Amino acid sequence: MKNVFRPKLIDSIKGYTGKQLVSDLVAGLIVAIIALPLSIALAIASGVSPEKGIYTAIVAGFVIALLGGSRVNISGPTAAFATIVAGIVAEFGVSGLVIATIMAGILLILMGVLKFGSLIKYIPCTITTGFTSGIAVTIVVGQIKDFLGLTFAPGTHAVETMEKVEAVAHSIGTFNPWALLVGGIGLLILIVWPMLGKIGKKVPASLIAVIVGTVIVKVFDMNVNTIGDLYTISGTLPKFSLPAIDMSLVTALLPSAFTIALLAGIESLLSCVVSDGMIGDRHNSNTELIAQGVGNIFSGLFGGIPATGAIARTAANVKNGGRSPIAGMVHALVLLLVLVVLMPYAAWIPMPIIAAILFMVAYNMSEWRGFVKLCKTAPLADIVVLVATFVLTVVFDLVVAIAVGMVLAVVFFMKRMADNTRVRVWRKGEDGINSRLKSVPDGVMVVEIDGPMFFASSDKFGNITADEDTKVLVLRMHDVPALDATATKTLFAIQKQCENAGITLLLSHVNEQPMSVMKRAAFDVAVGEGNFFPNIDAALDYASELIK
Repeated sequence: MKNVFRPKLIDSIKGYTGKQLVSDLVAGLIVAIIALPLSIALAIASGVSPEKGIYTAIVAGFVIALLGGSRVNISGPTAAFATIVAGIVAEFGVSGLVIATIMAGILLILMGVLKFGSLIKYIPCTITTGFTSGIAVTIVVGQIKDFLGLTFAPGTHAVETMEKVEAVAHSIGTFNPWALLVGGIGLLILIVWPMLGKIGKKVPASLIAVIVGTVIVKVFDMNVNTIGDLYTISGTLPKFSLPAIDMSLVTALLPSAFTIALLAGIESLLSCVVSDGMIGDRHNSNTELIAQGVGNIFSGLFGGIPATGAIARTAANVKNGGRSPIAGMVHALVLLLVLVVLMPYAAWIPMPIIAAILFMVAYNMSEWRGFVKLCKTAPLADIVVLVATFVLTVVFDLVVAIAVGMVLAVVFFMKRMADNTRVRVWRKGEDGINSRLKSVPDGVMVVEIDGPMFFASSDKFGNITADEDTKVLVLRMHDVPALDATATKTLFAIQKQCENAGITLLLSHVNEQPMSVMKRAAFDVAVGEGNFFPNIDAALDYASELIK
């Protein structure tokens, strides 16, 4: 258990200095300033009240920093969850979201305890790029309403992305030019501010956009919706609340909880990998998964939404001197102070500014350059997985997209492996691959198998037909790295055919994994342990003796 769960805080406090404490305090403060408008915006994009984003950054951010497997990872609400959370809230309400978040936390803990941290790497980049780009599109579509100041007709049901597109098209006549002006100014600030040297890097552009947008709307008394017009904001502390458990609801929410857990695992570990390269450290992936699980459970119990490692906030932490989990804990405590003191003023923030911030979040997470590069350079099968995952994320949801994407990726991978499995028959008088190998004697047939032997390729070697004068059949398995149960069954069929035809079956150079499978299936007993040889030379020598 020590290797599975060992928080980085334990290692970080060894030799901890006052100078490093100051750096962590400064980094935590700056990250909190960055996280404040983002947390509010992401909560709104997720279909919940603004303070729930702050609750998440406070509770989950503190717990994950305390228990996490990375020195500098900053956790909180992220754009990856916005679409799926909004769908859960629309269908099951906030109570359903709490249950789904807690379930996802439990799944993350199980993933960490079972040492699944390293298994995340088996999810292809085509799937992660596809659904990440898809999420970015759904966020943009979801914010068009507020950016243009549109008013949807009463009773409009706009939860899914395509429903939102349809609703925007029907309500375009309610366009508010003042909203577009404010949103445009905010978007311009978000783009230009980071280019203004040191001050642009030290002071978050989102904070400047919020301040400028709020002042403009207040001073000129513009007819633009603010957060306070649409939401009732609470500045109270997060309160513990245990949801009522309904097994039918738990069953219905399981796919969504699994998707949240998978997304949280992928994004948090990706954030850890990025930060490792920035500070020259190595995170503990299983500890991080357990911490993410505990953080999400606490977030759900205290009124928050799903949380995970946020790459942009983590990078900001590192760039501003954060080098221990103390910085992440400080970030959470600063947000707690802001919640109590300044949260009522968040009601003044114009909705077009929130939309502009989310536009930039979507652009930064879209990975459009990687998407285009994959479309230009990847094999056709990978492009199909990429585009299918992207389209399904936009048109349906993440649950469908990830499930179909993984199935397609597995099917294409199996086909690729099956296509790479080759069967070659050595003819009489023909030398093998190596000039040192002997020619095939009369009455001996050598079949060389190159590639994995598994269910998708078993038909290739299952149809071996021996000549009438064949007395000995040699299977050369030097280049067979793996063998599965279906292929083993096929080998038994070959052995039976040889036995019925009076042909002796020999095997040469069986590698470790195939040999272990054969022994478990007692195939070595059926063939005869004396008919296994370390190389083709020994097998052919023995075959020659049998022929004589």
